[in-house]
Amino acid sequence: MDLVKLFVISVLHVCLVGCQSTQSSQQASRPHPPSGGSSNLSFPWSRLRLPRYIIPIHYHLLLHPNLTSLSFTGSVQIQIDVQNNTNWVVLHSKGLQISKATILDQNFEHLSDQVLPVLHNPSHEQVGIFSPRVLSSGQKYFLYIEFGAELSEKFFGFYKSTYKTSTGETRVLASTHFEPTSARLAFPCFDEPSFKANFSVRIRRSPEFISLSNMPIVKTLEISGGLLEDRFVPSVKMSTYLVAFVICDFKSVTATTSSGIQVSIYAAPEKWQQTHYALKVAVKMLDFFEEYFNIRYPLPKQDLIAIPDFQAGAMENWGLTTYRETSLLFDPLTSSVSDKLWVTMVIGHELAHQWFGNLVTMEWWNDIWLNEGFARYMEYIAVEATYPELKVEEYLLHTCFAAVGLDSLNSSRPISSTAENPTQIKEMFDTVSYDKGACVLHMLRYFLTDTVFQSGIVRYLRKYSYRNAHNQDLWDTLANTCSEEDFISGKHCYISSQASKNYLFVGEHLNLTAMMSTWTLQKGIPLITVTRKGSKLMFRQDRFLRTVLPTDPLWYSLQQGFLWHIPLTYKTDVSNAVHRHLMTKKTDSVHIGDDISWVKVNTDMTGYYVVHYEDGGWDEITKVLRENHTALSYKDRTHLIHNAVQLVTLPTDVAETVFSVGAQDEHGWNSLFYTYTTSLSEAQKHKIMSALASTKDTNKLHRLLELGLEGKVIKSQEMSALVLKVNWNRLVQKFQLGSSCIRNILIGTTGHFTTPEELTDVNLFFESIKEQISELRAVQIALDNVQKNIRWMQRNLEPLQNWLNEQMKTAQ
Repeated sequence: MDLVKLFVISVLHVCLVGCQSTQSSQQASRPHPPSGGSSNLSFPWSRLRLPRYIIPIHYHLLLHPNLTSLSFTGSVQIQIDVQNNTNWVVLHSKGLQISKATILDQNFEHLSDQVLPVLHNPSHEQVGIFSPRVLSSGQKYFLYIEFGAELSEKFFGFYKSTYKTSTGETRVLASTHFEPTSARLAFPCFDEPSFKANFSVRIRRSPEFISLSNMPIVKTLEISGGLLEDRFVPSVKMSTYLVAFVICDFKSVTATTSSGIQVSIYAAPEKWQQTHYALKVAVKMLDFFEEYFNIRYPLPKQDLIAIPDFQAGAMENWGLTTYRETSLLFDPLTSSVSDKLWVTMVIGHELAHQWFGNLVTMEWWNDIWLNEGFARYMEYIAVEATYPELKVEEYLLHTCFAAVGLDSLNSSRPISSTAENPTQIKEMFDTVSYDKGACVLHMLRYFLTDTVFQSGIVRYLRKYSYRNAHNQDLWDTLANTCSEEDFISGKHCYISSQASKNYLFVGEHLNLTAMMSTWTLQKGIPLITVTRKGSKLMFRQDRFLRTVLPTDPLWYSLQQGFLWHIPLTYKTDVSNAVHRHLMTKKTDSVHIGDDISWVKVNTDMTGYYVVHYEDGGWDEITKVLRENHTALSYKDRTHLIHNAVQLVTLPTDVAETVFSVGAQDEHGWNSLFYTYTTSLSEAQKHKIMSALASTKDTNKLHRLLELGLEGKVIKSQEMSALVLKVNWNRLVQKFQLGSSCIRNILIGTTGHFTTPEELTDVNLFFESIKEQISELRAVQIALDNVQKNIRWMQRNLEPLQNWLNEQMKTAQ
């Protein structure tokens, strides 16, 4: 019924602005400066954020893009609610030429017979419209503006995109990307997330194109000049950055979810065959999210479209999500398994946003993690539930590794940070908001348990639907707190004064707000140092910094003021039970008994903290890994590898053991390989390569050899010797000692060595296996070759360099 009412208002808007002359051709008219005396007026507002006393209710937006002249004209009528007496309406506009502005009362009567003055404040991307008649508090008005601009050549606002057909023809389309502050480049608006409103959109186009927006088309009319006008159903209440429209010649495939939502995938016509996998995923994901959140998807359709020119990975515009082509299209003949996983995860991320971000939106950009952290985490939950064969849990670990890498630098920032101007706001879309946000939620979910976490976020989404929320709102809802009024009305929740006593874990009361504030309002990641003292396990927390050591003079000052409430988890050799303990002080302890052999803290890496074991703790872990590595899950082993990488306070033999054992399964090997590709320490890379080469998986060994031969990811000189050293015993079991294979391996492997250090390394290796090779001539040949190479380099390298330098000078 609400949508019907909105549609009636839309019809009235069409009647109101119907006198606006339609174009007799596709050429968009050029706007003119507004008339009216404004020389004596000064801009009425000095702040970056808009005043709160004028609230937009409903936008009626008409757009006419011209894909020949690459420009557009438009008009917008905004119904506003005035909450203080004022003569001014201040809103956002950037790069738009405003040709007309007027204000009407609720009876659509003009407040002035003159075109109203429009003042610009470019530094704040705002315009002010002056009404000679006071706008009265408590009344509603209609602000009407006509405008135009060029289609942007960049990747935001209302911009031009192109693609080439197989015959070489270039075709043009127009698309939008408004998040975070670019809706104001397409139409004048109250471009802040808390100014939610309804949107009725009309788009004029040539017949060879189609137009898409957030809602379905209700009707298409023929107008003058051979143009068509698509009129869309009024939208639900939403923020300006979620508005979207596309004008293109794309083709689509369509299916329907179990609840009747129409899902369509759009792409360039010749890429239509690559849309089928995305359609299957989108339908499955929407079904999953409706069930998980226990809230119906509120729109009648969901379009997903692959835009050829697209800067981000994707964008969650409500009902019309936009994607890079590589994030949506999948060709079964040429795309890889990793491509399939990427497409699945991105679709999961954007569809999660239809609830987290669209239905419930952060109040301001300082809490963008409430959108992005949740969507990043929900993509893992969704893919794990709908496509378990893709093994997405491994990527969650790497997401947290990426967060740790940034958060262990002093230049990191809190999850919730101050952001006021557009540049600061754009910087919020980073690893901290996405990855750390997801990892902190993962930690919270596993500490509260799945059931408590899921029911809490369902309450959060229901309570703040079509509204905006802060950090605190999430914690209160998860903790099941409510207002006094809600409590009296019999709802199942606690009043605020009881918030600190709402959950009970092994005798501990959990103050969720106090706990989570330490993770969202301060930067960094804690290092937990674990020490065994008889029957007690002792914990100490410090701020973990990779760039500053405890011996550095800066260490003490950089530690000051940092304290986390850490939901510790641990397991022991006595049972598979996961123990929980909330650490709220600098030091703490738990009783574990005397019959415990080893303890692994941060079970399955569900916690966002680094762990170091003192006083023989690493030795116990190493012993477990050597004797019975399956006593620890692959996630635990991967976590140990990551900690060993981070904590360079470790002995070499401990690190090598952790690496080597970790490399024996799929997940650990992949984690080590990723670390190898990103490490800047050659010593560490050497240890990791040794572990990678110790795998018994022949496919992985082949992969290493191929990468070594290619020489990009793995330097060729690093590869062969390590494979030889680690696999020597297996080689001599496979091939006879005197065979040509062994000879070629020995000589070929060492043949490119050219330094005394490499000769020493070869000699040490041969010495370690001298009983096996004492009679092999190939050994001496190999040594002679290395000595020859060294002598050649000593004799010829400098003269050769001089000669090359002379040749370069001559050539110049």
